[in-house]
Amino acid sequence: MTVTAQSPYPLLEGRADVVEYLVLRGLLPLVAAATSEVEVREVTAGNMNRVFLAGGPLGSLAVKQAPPWVQVVGPEWPVDPDRIVSEARTYERLAERVPESIPRILDFDAERHVLAMEDLSDLAVLRDVLVAELAAGADADAAVSAGVDAAAGADEAAGVDHVALGQVVGRFVGELAAATRRTTLGDEAHAALVAVSANPELCALTVDVVLDEPYREHEHNRWHPALKERVRELYRDDEVRAAVAGVREAFEGRAEALLHGDLHSGSVMVGRRDGEQAVKVFDPEFSFVGPIGMDLGLFWANLEIAALAADALGRPELAAERYSAVAASLDAFARAWNDPGTLDGIVADAWRFAGVEGMRRAAGFSHAADIETLPEPARAAASVRLFDVARAHILTGAAVRHDFARDAGVSASEPAPRASAADGDDTAPRASGATPTTPTAPSAAPEERP
Repeated sequence: MTVTAQSPYPLLEGRADVVEYLVLRGLLPLVAAATSEVEVREVTAGNMNRVFLAGGPLGSLAVKQAPPWVQVVGPEWPVDPDRIVSEARTYERLAERVPESIPRILDFDAERHVLAMEDLSDLAVLRDVLVAELAAGADADAAVSAGVDAAAGADEAAGVDHVALGQVVGRFVGELAAATRRTTLGDEAHAALVAVSANPELCALTVDVVLDEPYREHEHNRWHPALKERVRELYRDDEVRAAVAGVREAFEGRAEALLHGDLHSGSVMVGRRDGEQAVKVFDPEFSFVGPIGMDLGLFWANLEIAALAADALGRPELAAERYSAVAASLDAFARAWNDPGTLDGIVADAWRFAGVEGMRRAAGFSHAADIETLPEPARAAASVRLFDVARAHILTGAAVRHDFARDAGVSASEPAPRASAADGDDTAPRASGATPTTPTAPSAAPEERP
């Protein structure tokens, strides 16, 4: 294991380090009788941490380490590695309420910032599955861009029950919130949970990339050229800025219950085990005590994005299937939460958080592969639609009306605004929910900056 000037604790760099670590922590017997029998491969895919799978004749497990920086960037972007402590603590709470919905935790090493957990490699990341399903039906190059096997992803997606998916995620959020709210824990225990769950660096990161940078000129921001005029208007949109300030106030000031904190389609895995759909929620490293509607809203935004991508390719039935997870998650959340008097406020919060999540995927730092991998002109149409839908959520705190979702069980109080050239953007296609018949944006167009 390697100790560097930038890291005060040993970092896992490859097979030798991982095998040595398994021996050190007494985990080797879960994998093999001898170190020579252990196979290790790195499967790091996220932005923050490094992940290895170790397997052998006796079993397999995942080893996840938080370096003292953002993994995808390196030492020049330092971040407190104690984020993995928040993750471990949240898993502990979840194991008490929804153990079937999370990976089984085998060991936690606070000194080296390592979690050892159940190997989920028989499942697939939900976002990859959704992207591959569209890529397989549209463009082989898109599958390569997505970094997934289109055929395998399509097979996986064909078996996804989106209603059941939504039910698992909704119950996950509801059970965690119900168990950690003030009225359940009492004032003293709740205050202690707020203190021990404080996650200041990752909360600050969320503020930067979700609640601040997308609404002003910033070097991190990028977008599809079809959004050029919309983005310029966004930077001058006082109504949106005021609404986002309200979302930020809720994020920073309302310690309601323990949250996952980053519950998007890249934090959910799906597949089949013993003939039934399996859904696992993972990576709660952004966990903190905050507004309950946030987790729902992030999940809703990402399923809505997946639905918009399908609709942009002229597949409204698939879009409706994907979007059905939204209503299913709300129903399951409501049953677990069991407090009807507070539900309307939570839902309004959730849609506003869905709005800021959608906007950062359209015009911020981290975009959605669902849309980025679409062929043109569908990518342009979906980008425009996402921007307009996100803005509507931010301003109204409500669902918007999608043509594909008439029977999806989601109440929409306002229609989504339609894109047109009237706002000065004559390159944007109309967001009609169907594939445009003629190209309206350059093929494989680069993102733009101010």
